[in-house]
Amino acid sequence: MDCIFCKIVTGEIPSNKVYEDEKILAFRDLNPEAPQHVLVIPKVHLSSVSEATDEHIELLGYMQIKIAEIAKKLGVDQSGFRIVANTGDEGGQTVNHLHYHLLGGRFMQWPPG
Repeated sequence: MDCIFCKIVTGEIPSNKVYEDEKILAFRDLNPEAPQHVLVIPKVHLSSVSEATDEHIELLGYMQIKIAEIAKKLGVDQSGFRIVANTGDEGGQTVNHLHYHLLGGRFMQWPPG
């Protein structure tokens, strides 16, 4: 598979890991948009939220809970943070592997862009 995030999961490409367990990996974004900008990905390849099915319900719920724990670890749980999942070309998705951006450490504007 030629997926950059799958290569990060296998260790073929290095990353600055923030959290890892048997289901997910969280690592710092190379081009951060906030003081805390972490990407949270499932270790199994899933192209996007649009590709998710009922078989992914447990994984997606698990990721949400872990994102909250990672936000606490980063110290942004009390001040607030944003979770973004870009989907498709017009949604701004640049890597076709489901990933959530966890952004915090500054005030987030609305609308986002």
